[in-house]
Amino acid sequence: MTGQSPPDGADALGDPAVGAGASGGAPSVGRHLRHEGTHGGLRLTAIVLAAVLLAAMAFVAIQVIRLQSNVLTSPLNLGEGQESALPVDSSKDPLQILVLGTDTRTGNGGDFIGGEDLSSGEGNSDVMMLVALSADREDVTVVSFPRDLLVPLPRCISPDTDEVSQAVQLGQLNGALKEGGPGCTVAAINDLTGLSIDHFMMADFNAVKELSSTLGGVEVCVEEPVDDEYSGLSLPAGTSEVEGDQALAFLRTRYSFGDGGDAGRIAAQQSFLASMARKVQAEGTLTNLPKLYSIAEVVTRNLTVNEELSKPAELLKIADRLKDVDLGKIAFVTVPTEPWVEDPNRLVLDEVRAEPLFQALRQDRGLSEKEPVTEPSETAPTGGTPAPSGQAPTTEAAEVPAIDPASIPVLVLNATNDPDRGGEVQELLLDTGYTQAVPLDAEQAEKTQILFGTGYDAAAADLAERFGVPAVRVLFSGTATGLQLVVGVDLATGTRIARPPLSSELDGQTAEQKTCQASSGL
Repeated sequence: MTGQSPPDGADALGDPAVGAGASGGAPSVGRHLRHEGTHGGLRLTAIVLAAVLLAAMAFVAIQVIRLQSNVLTSPLNLGEGQESALPVDSSKDPLQILVLGTDTRTGNGGDFIGGEDLSSGEGNSDVMMLVALSADREDVTVVSFPRDLLVPLPRCISPDTDEVSQAVQLGQLNGALKEGGPGCTVAAINDLTGLSIDHFMMADFNAVKELSSTLGGVEVCVEEPVDDEYSGLSLPAGTSEVEGDQALAFLRTRYSFGDGGDAGRIAAQQSFLASMARKVQAEGTLTNLPKLYSIAEVVTRNLTVNEELSKPAELLKIADRLKDVDLGKIAFVTVPTEPWVEDPNRLVLDEVRAEPLFQALRQDRGLSEKEPVTEPSETAPTGGTPAPSGQAPTTEAAEVPAIDPASIPVLVLNATNDPDRGGEVQELLLDTGYTQAVPLDAEQAEKTQILFGTGYDAAAADLAERFGVPAVRVLFSGTATGLQLVVGVDLATGTRIARPPLSSELDGQTAEQKTCQASSGL
């Protein structure tokens, strides 16, 4: 029996005859109606998905607006006669960002932070770091500028008060902030380095406290217990996790580390940031959007930036550039300085040592790349003098003459604090054919050196090449018989000396290096 269409007005779904015996391949009306229902379900699903997508986009837009509304802005460059930085693509261009930490005790929200002993209250730059990101996304250079550095300061007009600060031949760099805001500091560092800084970020005390807590603490290390009544820093010897007030105290203590001055303080700040970089990369923070948003929320609440950097999208571009950088290519260094002749408590730029650093920044060259300069002369140990002209061995590209290592007497002077290190270096030498190597303990020395006697210059060059000793530390000695290898702290482990990036002239470290702060004894 062939299927028949229901009479006009009949309910197809209610007629048991309809579709019950549909033969002959003709589709039943019931199947046709079910097919229409499927299209309706798809339309409904599409509407729901579109609604969810729109809601999500609205949420993201609201959050972006919220983040952007957190940020305060200020002009980038207040220097007269300076060209402003050209527009940059934060995803792919060389990028220079000046990071400032202000010593004022009032945050963006008006909260009073810290005690009187922690701040001058005048709005000076407590921290000044220039962060350079290379265009190839492989290198990051962080250059610290001491607070006591005297530099030429430009004429600046405060954007808030219209007050004019006149140019001075030498003024304290950290004071430029209160004269015209961060744009005045940008102008001063542009003049100093020959750069054209693209962005600045200025954070207050609260940024450090909140960020360290959001990250779940940052690992730091001190060689001896610290109990600083001025900053409130209290740490046992060894490794600790710090956050909140203790993180702030670690970064701001003026008396606990190194020489009790700015050099020790900067070293602690660089160590802290290196530790933070290791933690962020190990935990994948920069690819974790919820975590990244929580960090952005903290940072933007406590941040003043130039207008171009106030957009959260720009911060995310920078985060994307940083997420895969090799920790060994994130270099923290301090700009080379020397005491001012008129006041040893103030510093001036060491132009000879600083220029190669500034040149590397201008040329978008990472500090882990080939050294463009050789080390200047260093003080030789007793009995050693620089090699005579034409006799100094080279440790770089020059070909090293063939020698017979077995015929070379080598005295291995262990100048590290590891009593076994002399024997370890002796074994390294024995493995390479120096069968006359003999270990001996010596007073501790920071840097590894090689002393050589008459006729042993080629052997000294070979030894320097093996251990990575720079040519300036390969010294002729009229009293040496054969070679003397002074194994310093920089060769306390491994097979080559641990050399800072660019040249050993620069004080600092890479992010992959774990450092421990020495007590100032104050």
